[in-house]
Amino acid sequence: MALSTSLSFCEPIGGEGREAIAKLLRDAGIDTVPLSPQADSYALIVVSAVDSAVLEHVHLASRAATVLAIAFSTKGVEAADTWALLRAGAADVLVWREVPATAEQIVARLSRWRAVQELVDCPRVRDALVGHSAAWRALLRQVVEVASFTQASVLIMGDSGTGKELIARLIHDLDMRPGKEDLVVVDCTTITPELSGSEFFGHERGAFTGAMNARDGAFAVANHGTLFLDEIGELPPSLQAQLLRVIQEHAYKRVGSNAWQHTEFRLICATNRDLESEVADGRFRGDLYYRIAGWVCRTPRLCERREDILPLAQHFLAESDPTRPVPPIDEPVRQYLLARDYPGNVRDLRRVVARLHHRHTGPGPITIGDIPEDERPPAGPSTDGWVDGGFESAVHHAIELGVGLKEIAQMAAETAIRLALEQEDGNLHRAACRLGVTDRALQMRRANHRQSH
Repeated sequence: MALSTSLSFCEPIGGEGREAIAKLLRDAGIDTVPLSPQADSYALIVVSAVDSAVLEHVHLASRAATVLAIAFSTKGVEAADTWALLRAGAADVLVWREVPATAEQIVARLSRWRAVQELVDCPRVRDALVGHSAAWRALLRQVVEVASFTQASVLIMGDSGTGKELIARLIHDLDMRPGKEDLVVVDCTTITPELSGSEFFGHERGAFTGAMNARDGAFAVANHGTLFLDEIGELPPSLQAQLLRVIQEHAYKRVGSNAWQHTEFRLICATNRDLESEVADGRFRGDLYYRIAGWVCRTPRLCERREDILPLAQHFLAESDPTRPVPPIDEPVRQYLLARDYPGNVRDLRRVVARLHHRHTGPGPITIGDIPEDERPPAGPSTDGWVDGGFESAVHHAIELGVGLKEIAQMAAETAIRLALEQEDGNLHRAACRLGVTDRALQMRRANHRQSH
């Protein structure tokens, strides 16, 4: 099957080099088209030198496509330049002094990226972890790749209510091991030092007072499956030490037994603590951290993915009563949900939406009166706090790349128009109302954008 991708040569690449690379791609079955701002797949950008114009080109392309940069120079490329390309938005950078005999490097990356994206867009991922923000989709790509293409242990770090257990369950679901057994969940906050050996490793009959029968522990039950240690950061150091051998060697002894038992499992851990800081402060064992952190995923707080608030709200409403159509949400309620703080993150949003659903009666949309009195802001929801860290980070990145104020403002306006049209399913009038401009003004802005591109 042909791999379709956009292709862009940054001057001064030309002549034999340009033709040789184009032929290499054709021979590998890679269909190429000119790079377009509307592309939404994969892009190859070939560069011979790295400057601010090239970095801006990569940055703009990466907003709509997964970019593979090829640094093609007989003199080689400085390591700092490859890092600059990566920071500008390239997913990977290949350094070529000459055109290779085959395009295996390119094909391997495009095939993996396509497989990952197909999984990210499949119903079992899309329905399990709702959201389309850049931060959330980047996390999903990480999760899908480590779950489906590796057997690495995974450490999920993030605030309470950000979906760590859902991610753990998705990793288990996407795991491709043949004969995979069940997911076993252990809440480390409930493990006491007195019973930890039995909980983790099991015990023999008569091993201690009250041990009337032999019992399997979590590591035995998880054999050929997945063991999820939730809130592992809450384990005291004495219990952390008990886990070192079994995680490293997959061998353990039951309490009251001298026989070693073997277990095969995939390990997933989660915590709302910053374990790297905990290790530095001596509160978490470094040797255990490096055993469990084969891959680290960090879940964003809801304030870092605010564009997911309304899709999540609709998802929770659909879950509340699957037998009835999902009620629309009136604009004042939408504004309230977007402006509200969520100290409990997604779990907090789910609670708020459940309360709205319980109060809502009859047909029609959820209205402002459905907001419980104790949830209502003292004076209507404010829009003052919309400039968050993500927006400032994007502007900071643009300034670093040498982008001027005019270009930053133009890009912000074009992005706002595109998002408003997406939210209103392409309806120009509703998008204009949302942006506070006339239909004519919005039409003119769109026309000017097309002419400039």
